Amino acid sequence: MFDGLIMLGGGLAHFLTPMSLFNIAWATLLGIVIGALPGLTATMGVALLVTLTYKMAPDQAILCLMCLYCGAIYGGSRTAILLSIPGTPASAATTLDGHPLALSGKAGTAMGLATTSSAIGTVVGIIALALIAPLLAEAALKFGTYEFFWLALFGVIISGQLTAIDDPLKGYIAGILGLLVAMVGMETLHAHQRFTFGISALGGGVDLIPAMVGAFGFAEILGVMKRTAQARIISSGDRVIPRLSEVFQYKWTAIRSGLIGTFVGIVPGVGEDVGAWASYAAAKRVSKEKHMFGKGSQEGLIAAETGNSAVIPGAMIPTLTLALPGSAAAAVLIAAMFIHGIRPGPLLMVENPEFLYQIVAILLFSTIAMLVFGLTLTKPLLTVLQVPRERLMAVVYVLCVVGSFAITQRMFDVYVMVGFGIIGFILREMKYPMAPLVLGIILGDLLDLNLRRGLLLTNGDPSPFFTRPISAVICIIIILTILMSIPAVSTRVRSITRSRGDVSAQG
Repeated sequence: MFDGLIMLGGGLAHFLTPMSLFNIAWATLLGIVIGALPGLTATMGVALLVTLTYKMAPDQAILCLMCLYCGAIYGGSRTAILLSIPGTPASAATTLDGHPLALSGKAGTAMGLATTSSAIGTVVGIIALALIAPLLAEAALKFGTYEFFWLALFGVIISGQLTAIDDPLKGYIAGILGLLVAMVGMETLHAHQRFTFGISALGGGVDLIPAMVGAFGFAEILGVMKRTAQARIISSGDRVIPRLSEVFQYKWTAIRSGLIGTFVGIVPGVGEDVGAWASYAAAKRVSKEKHMFGKGSQEGLIAAETGNSAVIPGAMIPTLTLALPGSAAAAVLIAAMFIHGIRPGPLLMVENPEFLYQIVAILLFSTIAMLVFGLTLTKPLLTVLQVPRERLMAVVYVLCVVGSFAITQRMFDVYVMVGFGIIGFILREMKYPMAPLVLGIILGDLLDLNLRRGLLLTNGDPSPFFTRPISAVICIIIILTILMSIPAVSTRVRSITRSRGDVSAQG
C-alpha cells in the first residue's frame, strides 16, 4: 500500500511538466469537441489520434489518448442535453432527463450537473483502479495457457451478449466475425499462412488500426449524413455551475452509479453505454422520485453521467492487468500501448509497475481539465455544433485515409479501412454491435495461440481446458452466459425463481 502511494506520487510528479500539462489541456478539449459532435465517437477519436502519435514519447502518447478518451465520453452529454441526440453512444441515457431539463430552461444547470457527475464517476473508478488492479494482476500471474483461452472467449461472449441485449445472437455473430478476421495471416507456432487466398499483403494479417478506423470512422461517415440537427443555445441567464446542495442531495446515487459503472468497465468489451443504462436503471429502481425519471429528473441525469464516466477507469483494470479491453476504446489503447513498447498483461506489475499509477495520474489530471473546461467553456463550445456536417465529415475522411496509410505506408491498409467501413456500415444498419467485432479481432490471436499451445503441450488432449480449477470455473460461466441468452431458458429460470419466491412467501 505504501509503495503504491509512492508510485502514485511519482506518477503525478511525472506529468507536472509544461509539455505534459499542455498535452492534457488540448487532448481533453479535443475529446470534448469530438464527443459533442454527433457521429464522432470516443473510439473513433482515439483510433484517429493513435495514427498521429507515432513520433511521440510513449508516456506522452498514452497521456494524449487517455485524455481524449475521457473528454469524448463526457463531451457526448452536450448534444444529448441540447438536441436529445447523444454525441456518443455512452450519452444515450443522458438524453432521457437532460433534454427535458433543457426544454424547461435549465440547459445550463443540466450541463453543470453532467460535468460534476462525470468527474465524480471518474474519481470513483480511479479509486477502484488503484486498489483492484494490483490485486488482479497478482492473481493473473497464476493464469496459464488454458485460462487465457477461456478468458479470451469469455470476453467475446459477454461483449456480444451485453451490447446486443435485444438479440444476443447478433452480438455473438459479430464476435465470431472478429475472431475469423484475426485468423487471417501467418500463425505464430508453425509460421503457416492461413486464409490469405494468394494475396501476399494478407500474409501479416489484418492490421488492427486500419480495421478499427474503418469500422468506427468510415462507417460513421457513411451513416451520419442522414442525421441532421441544430443546437439549442442556452440563454445568457442560465446557470452552468451547479450549487453544492444540488450535487450533495444525490450523493448516494452518484456513489452507487460510480460503483456500477466501474463494475461494468471491468467486464471485457461492454463499454460506457451499458454502464450508463445500468446506473440509470438502478437509480430509478430505488428512487423516491420515480415519476420524474424521463421528465427532467436531476437524479436520473446524475446517475447516467456518473455511470458512463466510471466505466473508463474500470475498463482500464482488465486492460492493464489481463490485456483484455474493457471497452472498444480500450481496445484501441491496447494497440497503442504495443505500438509504443508497453506490454499490458499479468507481467505489467512486474516489468513496469509505475505505468499503472501513471494511468491513475493521467485520469486525475484529465478529470481536473474536464471540470475546468466543462464549467467555464460550455457556451463557447456550443458554437462547435454549428459546423456544417458536410465539411466535418470531409475532414474525418481525410484523417481516416492518412491515419490508415501512416502505419506501414501501404495502400493496402487504406483498402482495409474502406472495406471495414463498408462492412461496419452494413452491420450497423442491420443492428449488429461493433464492440464484439473489434474485441474478436483483438482477442483472436490470444484465443488461437493459447488453444493450439495448450493442445501441443498435452499432445492433443483437451481435458486440461476443462479440469483445471480456474479453467473449469470460466468455462461454466461461459456456458451459463450463453444459456441465459436463449429466451426459452431465461424465461424458464425466471418462472422457477418467481415460483420459489411465492412458496417462500407462503411459508
